[in-house]
Amino acid sequence: MKRETRNEQRVTGRDAMWDKPVLLNGLANALFAVAALLALYLAWTLTARLPVFALREVTVSSELTRVTRDQIEGVVRRELTAGNLLTLDLAAVRDAFEKLAWVRRAQVRRQWPARLDVTFEEHVPLARWAGTALVNTHGEVFKAAYAGELPVFIGPDGAAREIAIQFRYFHRSLQAIGQTPVQIQVSPRRAWRVKLKSGLTLELGREQVEARLARFVAVYDRTLGELGQRIDHVDLRYANGFAVRFPDQRPGRAVPKRGRGAGA
Repeated sequence: MKRETRNEQRVTGRDAMWDKPVLLNGLANALFAVAALLALYLAWTLTARLPVFALREVTVSSELTRVTRDQIEGVVRRELTAGNLLTLDLAAVRDAFEKLAWVRRAQVRRQWPARLDVTFEEHVPLARWAGTALVNTHGEVFKAAYAGELPVFIGPDGAAREIAIQFRYFHRSLQAIGQTPVQIQVSPRRAWRVKLKSGLTLELGREQVEARLARFVAVYDRTLGELGQRIDHVDLRYANGFAVRFPDQRPGRAVPKRGRGAGA
């Protein structure tokens, strides 16, 4: 009698897990999930290999000035030879295009069933940055080869956008007296200096920069414009006027014009 009881207890212990429906249901769900993932992976792999998704064409829907066909084809060969239109990593392709020297921004879109559309925004050069790079019309510094004539911006790191904004104002204001800025410099303390194409340098200082330039432009024709002698430096850091320096004049002997004292 005791032996039968011991056998019954042994059978009950071995089969206990089959009496837990919650555990069995969880195990079954896990197996179904694994099977579903395997099926999806197999379906994706087979679909990706179908010739209907092969990348057959890359179109560029932008008028390009600086970016060359060879540069675009180089990116296509490096980035688009593996996989097809379905498996293509659009972010990686966009980043590869944006690494080209003259590309400011690239947009890449799939066009089913077999085409990739690419749109470029090129950098438009506005100035040279301290002789080491270029500044675009958005005030962004970028590196590219350019042989054309451009004004020069000089300033601390991060000042290119600020200089670009001021340059537009300087250029527009100086046009009224037939002058063109060719170099804009701002110091770490935000003191401004403008060199003109004529060789004249304007010292604008840190305060009331636009007002000082406007005052200079307003009186230029009846003051400096009437002089028959070349001037190489004008200090506008005066409350009610400016001081000039001639090329053959020794430093420290500037002649004040209607000025009462230099400011910042």
